[in-house]
Amino acid sequence: MKFLGKLIGLGLILLGIYFLGKNIFFTTGGYGWRGVAADLAVMTLAGGVVSLFTLPENNRTLGWILIGASILLIFAGGRAILTPVSLWQLFISLASMTSGYQLLRTGRINL
Repeated sequence: MKFLGKLIGLGLILLGIYFLGKNIFFTTGGYGWRGVAADLAVMTLAGGVVSLFTLPENNRTLGWILIGASILLIFAGGRAILTPVSLWQLFISLASMTSGYQLLRTGRINL
């Protein structure tokens, strides 16, 4: 029963992230060198994720550095478009993430 609560909690967290994240779009600008920045961001992100899963535990810092560099490249080479979010969507998202976190940590929801 405890496993089911943790599974539902993880599902609620992911649902909250989905509701909040579906209104954020990352796009590249119309610059002539756009392809290089976008390609480099994707390659560093892929290298960082592969490094986290394949390198020994004491060398995984390289993976986190590559992931951080890819995030910086995404923001430097493109732009983030934030579409309007209704108050209801924000409430559902925050309530879902909070209750999911409580289920994951304690196994129950405190209202």
